[in-house]
Amino acid sequence: MINIKENIKNVEEFNLLYDAVGWGAYDEKITQKALDNTFYSVSIYDDEKIMGYGRIIGDAICFLYIQDVMVKPEYQGKKIGTLVMNKLLEKVNEVKKENPDVRVYLGASKNREKFYEKFGFIKRIDANLGYGMILDNKKM
Repeated sequence: MINIKENIKNVEEFNLLYDAVGWGAYDEKITQKALDNTFYSVSIYDDEKIMGYGRIIGDAICFLYIQDVMVKPEYQGKKIGTLVMNKLLEKVNEVKKENPDVRVYLGASKNREKFYEKFGFIKRIDANLGYGMILDNKKM
């Protein structure tokens, strides 16, 4: 049975998913701080077994960033990611009631862009906003 829970801050589950999708895992203290600073999150369970997760970070009114959309490999292709995204976008729509001009960003994993396009996301360059960029920590 699928269970949906909001704003769960379970470090073990988060790191388990992070590892399962091939991103590695953070130190538990770093993960805890990240989860504590999350505006909203959704966890999807098969009974009590975590299978998907996603979160929103940002200032909660002008800029939102969809982050860490993860589905365990054995559940991929079963619409769990779609369920995660739909729940995240429900929260975005709540914010839009207060600020219709809220900007919502995400960084798609390589070759996953098509998945997010189904939800109305476009590449920044296609919106005349330029490329998304990331700070190169090796050059600091």
